[in-house]
Amino acid sequence: MQYNQLGNTGFNISRISFGAWAIGGSWGTVNDRDSYLALERAIDMGVNFFDTADVYGDGHSEKLIGKLRRDHPDIIVATKAGRRLNPHTPEGYNLKNLTTFVERSLRNLATDSLDLLQLHCPPTDVYYMPETFQALDDLVSAGKIQYYGVSVERVEEALKAIQYPNVQSIQIVFNMFRTRPAELLFKEAQDHKVGIIARVPLASGLLTGKLEPNSTFEADDHRSFNRTGSAFDQGETFSGVEFELGLKAARQIQALCPNEMSMAQFALRWILMFKAVSAAIPGAKRPSQVAENVVAADFARLSKATMDNVQGIYDSTIRKSVHHRW
Repeated sequence: MQYNQLGNTGFNISRISFGAWAIGGSWGTVNDRDSYLALERAIDMGVNFFDTADVYGDGHSEKLIGKLRRDHPDIIVATKAGRRLNPHTPEGYNLKNLTTFVERSLRNLATDSLDLLQLHCPPTDVYYMPETFQALDDLVSAGKIQYYGVSVERVEEALKAIQYPNVQSIQIVFNMFRTRPAELLFKEAQDHKVGIIARVPLASGLLTGKLEPNSTFEADDHRSFNRTGSAFDQGETFSGVEFELGLKAARQIQALCPNEMSMAQFALRWILMFKAVSAAIPGAKRPSQVAENVVAADFARLSKATMDNVQGIYDSTIRKSVHHRW
């Protein structure tokens, strides 16, 4: 496993890390025993960074990560706050509410201080509210969090966020179906010494090569109930790409996949070609998924021709439907 420094935190995090949304919920049936075995397998393979949120399973994901941390105290944990607000309005991102959310996460994770707290895809107006970022600075001063970053939906939000000097990380959807962050954001993030955490790296399974036109999903799987953005931002499900269109593009990309890689490994290795990316955080509910994902970091660099061809498929098939939106 290779490691990158995350912003100015001093944390050296695994290039392939662990996204813990799926083990909390909204991805169909999940088994805690399998989830914990997946977490342990990640540790065994060199993963040291685990990303979760207070709303994943209403705190269940955090509690599983808390148990992992008791067994492996050296891991680095990032969590998120803000989506518990109801209504989810900019005004809710204040010191009082953030303190309440942070203290709940501290209990769930069984720790005295959060390694990294990320605002959880707040409304765009929040990025124009210096008082919110002052509240985060106050939480650092109080010792409740060590560092903070933001999880964003749109490139424009990320570009605004990095203007705040203590933002250490940007978490954003970045994959073969969502290439826009690489155009401007990555350079700006590097110039500001802000880390990039690439989420939804496999486009909710579209980039695994395992989905078919007749694939079905359980009722509590966001790939069933959020395809049109009825529950949260549409860009979180299949990267905002219409399912049939995504399958078409994935088949074209699969034709470029090197023989020694699975499609998922190809998609993850593609992400790691971008120097600005500190880590990709694929999810996993089983140890076998972890093993497949983590090995992606060990493959040789992709050729320029391969990178150009992937971009060509994006430009001809996907760009029109997503590029201007996120």
